[in-house]
Amino acid sequence: MAEVRVRFAPSPTGELHVGSARTTLFNWLFAKHQRGTYILRFEDTDTERNRPELVEPIMESYRWLGLLWDEGPYFQSQRFELYRQHAQKLLEQGHAYKCYCTPEELEARRKEAMAAKRNPRYDRRCRDLTPEQEQAFIKEGRKPALRIKAPSTGVTVVDDLIRGRVEFDSTDLDDFIIQRGDGRPTYNFAVVVDDVLMKITHVIRADEHLNNTPKQILIYRALNYPLPVFAHVPMVLAKDRSKLSKRHGSTAVSEFQDRGILPEALVNYLARLGWSHGDQEIFTIDELIQHFALEQVHPSAAIFDEEKLLWLNHHYIKSGDPKKIGEQVRAFLVKRGHMSESDAQAVPSETLAKIVDFFKERNRTLVELADSASYLLKDSISYDPEGVKKFLTPDKFPLLEGLAIAFSDVPEFKTATLDHVARGYLETKGKTLKDVAQSCRVAITGRTTGAGLFETMEILGRDKVITRLRQANTLISQASREN
Repeated sequence: MAEVRVRFAPSPTGELHVGSARTTLFNWLFAKHQRGTYILRFEDTDTERNRPELVEPIMESYRWLGLLWDEGPYFQSQRFELYRQHAQKLLEQGHAYKCYCTPEELEARRKEAMAAKRNPRYDRRCRDLTPEQEQAFIKEGRKPALRIKAPSTGVTVVDDLIRGRVEFDSTDLDDFIIQRGDGRPTYNFAVVVDDVLMKITHVIRADEHLNNTPKQILIYRALNYPLPVFAHVPMVLAKDRSKLSKRHGSTAVSEFQDRGILPEALVNYLARLGWSHGDQEIFTIDELIQHFALEQVHPSAAIFDEEKLLWLNHHYIKSGDPKKIGEQVRAFLVKRGHMSESDAQAVPSETLAKIVDFFKERNRTLVELADSASYLLKDSISYDPEGVKKFLTPDKFPLLEGLAIAFSDVPEFKTATLDHVARGYLETKGKTLKDVAQSCRVAITGRTTGAGLFETMEILGRDKVITRLRQANTLISQASREN
């Protein structure tokens, strides 16, 4: 059996959409499962819509997802001579012909056909021009496009791995253009030439391209090349079953990255959009490679459920390596404006890992983790006025000072030790932790809610805790004098 070779061919007209990322993932998983080759190719022949500056962000999204390519990237804009040679071959062999019709003439005929309620297809008037007619057009300065000679009868069959047998009436096929008057290839022609030259064995793409397939099959046959295996992946829809778009929220891979979604969570989620392996929901990348099969992709459209993605992301945050996740949180502390780059880099990895451990049960994204934990990493403290008024009262002054003294002598500033020392000290004063816990929290964080009290102290460290306990007592003293 020939080596499996697949490709994904984005157009640099926008950022990488999650639907396109899902199709890329299916290509990548299929190639890895078959021990084949995955090729990245940019279809950038549309000079009016192309945005070259998006090429690198698209590749960066692939890298972030872990979908690294084995060959490429190739760029169609650098392969025009290859397309010209193949178009000339079809012309010489009688499978294509020159069309001298102008865009204005074609548009006028289209409108005329629609007014008469006829199918607005090309009327083939240039298909059998005489040499004299061609010369007359050339003298007018017309530059011909090349059209393929489509059959007038019969059926074109697509045996699709996902959708099964799909038939297209050949009478619906137009003599479509394969090369424009300025020499640029059309999409369908360039795709086939590239797939042939790159020895693509399986064309796995979105089902919106299914209607292009009979045209491409016609080009394959005209060039006398074997057909690849086709597999058309169903679309990804929003919950309202409309096409997933900006109005539904995030749609680009980079947007989910910016929102603090982990790449492994997004890959896991996209793999399960339209594909299943029993009832299993959570997969490692190795498990996905092991189990993935195109025959198990459902032909019906998949619904994008962001809550399910967040559930998966929370799972990966809770089960992941706290140190690794902490390093990703570090970047978000800067992105979210909580810390400068230099201050964020100064935070020890062990501290960030502790933060992840303390906050992971209640935070589903890296953004939430960064926002929730930021107050623990700042040197300054902002007090909640209501919390100060309610919990930093004169009767708490001696208790806070006593705790500051007790914590000064703790050999290991760890959660369990701090808990034990605090309870022991309070017992000598006839108090319980409940009597002073909220006062301590406001004193060391400025807030009335947050992570566990002693876990928070461990993160802050001895010096900050003692300083802030005494700083709170200063506030109490000032308030007493003012009253």
